[in-house]
Amino acid sequence: MSRMRVAVVIACFDDGATLPDALASLEGQEPHELVVVDDGSTDDATVELMDELWAKGVRVVRQENAGLSAARMAGVAASEATYVLPLDADDALPAGAVTRLADALDADPVAAVAWGDLEVFGDISLRVRGARALDPWHITYLNEIPVAALVRRSSLLAAGGWQIEGYEDWDLWMRFAELGFRGVYVPGTALLYRRHGYRMNAGCLDNHGQKLDELRSRHPALFGRRRQNWRRSSLPWRTRSLSPIVAALPIVSAYDKHRLYRLISRPHEVLPGRRARLLSQ
Repeated sequence: MSRMRVAVVIACFDDGATLPDALASLEGQEPHELVVVDDGSTDDATVELMDELWAKGVRVVRQENAGLSAARMAGVAASEATYVLPLDADDALPAGAVTRLADALDADPVAAVAWGDLEVFGDISLRVRGARALDPWHITYLNEIPVAALVRRSSLLAAGGWQIEGYEDWDLWMRFAELGFRGVYVPGTALLYRRHGYRMNAGCLDNHGQKLDELRSRHPALFGRRRQNWRRSSLPWRTRSLSPIVAALPIVSAYDKHRLYRLISRPHEVLPGRRARLLSQ
């Protein structure tokens, strides 16, 4: 295992219907560690699948239900590779994604995380551009770094890993920004994201204001440095000028502001419900 540079960690809670697709997408990827964490599944089909994986030699970690962050960290503890790729049990990877992301981190030893674009499938079809940088200013408004980003193990542990439930990835990127870590954008699709229902992350977005308050309380210094980081940001002027205006809008819900931030950041993308074309600019 020590010769493998990537560990893929899949946290699973009653995801027996989609987990086989996630595992199938790992076939043909470069050699890697694989850890499947059964986070207290109670569904009979999922439990049976875990038994089958264990019998086939897949490293399966079983624990009482503790949530996504704890499950991922259990997978991190059970692996050794230099890089960690968290893959949700209902998502998948396109061919060559592991290699392209790992090569990017190999080429930039200072970078803490590498990511690409994501292709949404399921209830709608949409291609979504990933963030071009881990920008300490913009990350306080909007998270555009996909869930399945490849993180350097040493950076992940230095930041304390995934900790909260709901927006756990956004929380980690904020911590990276606080520590001065930077990331690498890798052009091309690096994640196939399964869409359940019309909105992505609907459960979190319904409580977006509450979750954002939690992020503010966890990262007061980062939010307090918004003005300084705004001056240093290399993002387009459109984004830098309009996002603070949206933030100051009265009588606009946190969720609607979130939608406006996305529109400001991605003005060329087609709205959900149609197959979108990702523009290169």
